Amino acid sequence: MTALNSFGAVLTYAIELETRLRDYYQAAGNADRAKEADARRARLERVRRENVVEITLEAIDGLNAEDFTPNLEDTSAEGQRAVEAAAARFYTTAAPKINVREARSALERCAKQHAALA
Repeated sequence: MTALNSFGAVLTYAIELETRLRDYYQAAGNADRAKEADARRARLERVRRENVVEITLEAIDGLNAEDFTPNLEDTSAEGQRAVEAAAARFYTTAAPKINVREARSALERCAKQHAALA
């Protein structure tokens, strides 16, 4: 099990998730959602860069990547809703565990965007 037990690990997972979602939506022929995922990825990369000084060594418990892995094989409408629900679940669970305000807000925005598409 891949534990997401630090600020860096959570942000790295979020960036990788948005990259996978961008690729998923490109393969599904949904350019608008691919563009949205890429915009979220870029925003999360900026947040990680800008807050690297703020990162504390405080451990994060209870987050495992496997609990939030979306099924990127199903490109049907139902599959896309399930992918969005998995992403929303990750961001909703991860955001309260982050102690850096700007990063937490970015994760909360991602959660809202994904939940609206689920």
